[in-house]
Amino acid sequence: MMVSLAEIRAERPEAFSDGCPTRTVLDHVMGKWGVLVLVALSDGTQRWGELRRTITGISEKMLASTLKTLEADGLVRRTAYPEVPPRVEYALTDLGLDLMERLLPLMAWVADHADAMLDRPR
Repeated sequence: MMVSLAEIRAERPEAFSDGCPTRTVLDHVMGKWGVLVLVALSDGTQRWGELRRTITGISEKMLASTLKTLEADGLVRRTAYPEVPPRVEYALTDLGLDLMERLLPLMAWVADHADAMLDRPR
């Protein structure tokens, strides 16, 4: 079932307006690195190195920043184990899992159509 912006705003008039928290969340979730981290974690709990290998092209600084942002948003859970050497794992929270149920179909659509869209004459 498709929902329009008008329908969303009928219930939440400020949604996606300048200064509305929805824009901040949209930026965190749909930014290039945010969405790739979330998609990677949809495969299950991962450690730092696994995420770096999965998300090619992301710098250590950007991965750290993105994970910290998604954790603060309540989408990612960071678990540090008191071991030597230290072990830290990242996983989606229930809120993150709920988001991914909706986001993964979009990502599949992008994967299916990206080549054809970029091959079109400009």
